Amino acid sequence: MTFDVVVDVQLRPGIADPQGATIERALPALGFEGVRGVGVGKSIRFTVEADDEAGARALVQDMCDRFLTNPVIEDATVSLRAAQTAG
Repeated sequence: MTFDVVVDVQLRPGIADPQGATIERALPALGFEGVRGVGVGKSIRFTVEADDEAGARALVQDMCDRFLTNPVIEDATVSLRAAQTAG
């Protein structure tokens, strides 16, 4: 089976986010008031082949732990869905 995967990566609470802080400071100068708690992360999208959803989830979690994230400072949220077949 083929699965569409989205891995959203965010810094863990308490980890400094200089990009988020810069955006938050700049928004009022552009007329956007009242914005708080800006956090910058990354979103990784791909497809993966696996026998079933549990296998796909385990494979993606292993990718996150070993390569896609820094588990010391980042958390990942994994979303999976069966890929649509053409035709």
